[in-house]
Amino acid sequence: MVDVGRFGVWSSKLNEDGGEAVEVVAELDELGFGAVWFGMGTVPVAGRLLDAASRIAVATGILSIWQHEAPMVAEQTAAVEDRHPDRFLLGLGASHAPLAKGYRKPYSTMVAYLDALDSASSPVPKECRALAALGPKMLRLAAERTAGAHPYLVDAQYVAWARQTIGDGPLLAPEVKVVLSADPERARSVARQTVDTYTRLPNYTNNWLRMGFTEDDFTGGGSDRLVDSVVIWGDDDTVRRRLAEFHEAGADHVAVQLLDDSPESYPREDWRRLAELLDL
Repeated sequence: MVDVGRFGVWSSKLNEDGGEAVEVVAELDELGFGAVWFGMGTVPVAGRLLDAASRIAVATGILSIWQHEAPMVAEQTAAVEDRHPDRFLLGLGASHAPLAKGYRKPYSTMVAYLDALDSASSPVPKECRALAALGPKMLRLAAERTAGAHPYLVDAQYVAWARQTIGDGPLLAPEVKVVLSADPERARSVARQTVDTYTRLPNYTNNWLRMGFTEDDFTGGGSDRLVDSVVIWGDDDTVRRRLAEFHEAGADHVAVQLLDDSPESYPREDWRRLAELLDL
């Protein structure tokens, strides 16, 4: 299994930027993070990021099964694995009906995609892939057919349920959003800029309903109750304590996505601060 460590960094910007991205990954490696996850990633981009550092793992979080054919992904994965053994984790996901062209039967399509990876000329080993899973069926599939699950936008209570669902052994690596601010008004404002997008995607709203939220929590960019549950904010001690709750609930790895007022740039100072408060 790819060693992703206890904490990683999740950033969609790593998939968009070329030059600075490799500098960022090299620094995150030096800071002690175990892995970097990049949103809607591709395998070649992962290869370039891996070239930038000698230790840190890189994971796609996630590669959409609707946009990339399994045989090509398997071939690309083999090439990256040849250059960087045991450092690349292929995160796969079924995306969302409003976003993916040709979206249909996500569970059975994912099963067929995994079958295709198994039967490719260069198969992708079970230990080198993970699923973006939220519901019980996809979580169990992740446990049976991959290294484990990478649930997104969840809280520690969900992680405890997910661990119970998949059992001991499989990787459980949730993405967790963090705002490094103790100002409630500012922190919630920053958080809502991101959470609001997901209140219109059924996969997330259905999962939040399973977590005990109601339709009322999805209005206005998300209620305080929802925002405070799925986005960590506060002083350093609060952030440290709440991140620890995810490991206590059963997570093996926590992929931290820092949110701030400047999404167009990398939060490099905040990553340094995060590494310090986590004592990496």
